Amino acid sequence: MAEACAAAMWAEDRASQGLGLRLIRVAPGEAEMTLTVAPHMANGHGICHGGFVFALADSAFAFACNSFNRRAVAQSNSITYLRPAQVGQVLTARAARAAEAGRSGIYDVLVTDEAGAAIAAFRGLSRSIDGTLVPEQTP
Repeated sequence: MAEACAAAMWAEDRASQGLGLRLIRVAPGEAEMTLTVAPHMANGHGICHGGFVFALADSAFAFACNSFNRRAVAQSNSITYLRPAQVGQVLTARAARAAEAGRSGIYDVLVTDEAGAAIAAFRGLSRSIDGTLVPEQTP
């Protein structure tokens, strides 16, 4: 089900596609995405603009919290930048559900570089809304 939900979301996710993100893996409550930092993503310091790191983490969060075939949106997000990402690096965001109660979920996302060094830690709070991503199976 998680893979079917991800395929349905990916088909409509122009933002993640346009940024060059790649969905590597999805499972119930989890997602992994990558981004190669391109030269046009560098800020005035010559390092990756934090907005691209945030977008990578936010997209991984979105795929993780929508993996149960219940539409979910972000209600709050925060990020802590730990070290700069460099042009040419491949960043990986791994999202995992930390807790859920009713319509609310908490997801943690760690963004790392190729060596596994932490670039940023992101926490996303989700809220389930009406609807599904794929048709429900009837028994």
